[in-house]
Amino acid sequence: MRRIFWLALGLGAGATSAFLAARWMRRQAQAIPANLARQASQGVQDLGALAAQTVEDFRRGMAEKEADLRASLSKD
Repeated sequence: MRRIFWLALGLGAGATSAFLAARWMRRQAQAIPANLARQASQGVQDLGALAAQTVEDFRRGMAEKEADLRASLSKD
């Protein structure tokens, strides 16, 4: 009798776990597109900010190098 009880308890726990896991997976699958779109848009914004910073740094370096070259040419 004990074996049947524990078998039934194990089967019930397994079935319940499988049901809850399947429900959780369905919810996660529905949430993925919204999360992906949000992450993608944030990634594009970050990439744009990085590109703007890179251009700004390049222009600043170019201006410094040009000033150095002009200074070295005016000394001669």
